[in-house]
Amino acid sequence: MPPIKVKMLDSENGKGAAKAARKPRPRAQTRIQREKQDVILEAALDVFSREGFRGATIDQIAEAAGMSKPNLLYYFPRKEEIYKRLMTSMLDVWLTPLRELDSVGDPVPEIRSYIRRKLEMSRDFPRQSRLFANEMLQGAPRILDVLEGDLKQLVDEKAGVLEGWMQQGKIVRTDPYHLIFSIWATTQHYADFDVQVRAVLGKDRGGEGRFEDAARFLENLFMRGVFPHKD
Repeated sequence: MPPIKVKMLDSENGKGAAKAARKPRPRAQTRIQREKQDVILEAALDVFSREGFRGATIDQIAEAAGMSKPNLLYYFPRKEEIYKRLMTSMLDVWLTPLRELDSVGDPVPEIRSYIRRKLEMSRDFPRQSRLFANEMLQGAPRILDVLEGDLKQLVDEKAGVLEGWMQQGKIVRTDPYHLIFSIWATTQHYADFDVQVRAVLGKDRGGEGRFEDAARFLENLFMRGVFPHKD
């Protein structure tokens, strides 16, 4: 009996392998499908950054994308799928400057470059910043796992880089986490509150040059704050 049982199991395994081999693989998306999805995501970014997740509707996104609701639902069956795709893509781009903070580099150009790149992202991606801010104000219900997972791991790693520079006496001793938070807060202000910035600065100073003015000021502020003073 044991040999027969083994033989039967081998036969069943063979059938399972054959079924797996016959299982159709998902087809690669065509160029047109990718283009349609890009149009939907671009339209959704406008709607979500303006209305938030709760206020946005599939009908609004379809109208902004210039397509029918059934056509949109062919590509994204649920609003949550569009939102998740946007947030995943946005976080990947948004965190690139922090990933590039290099422990083997000189902290002066490394920190200066990080500040400037964060400010450039506020200038170039204001809708993404507002989308992220809206999610945070709601308690991050749809991306809390990312914040507590991948984001925390990245910030822990870069806080370690800053801590290493502190131990070497290259930058002053301070809380590395709150240093990162401070850079986030000051740079993203120029995306989330740009209307306020332009209104207060007025016509003379509220043009495109406001970002370069902000970059110089923030670089000076953080450089003086984190690097040892030489008498």
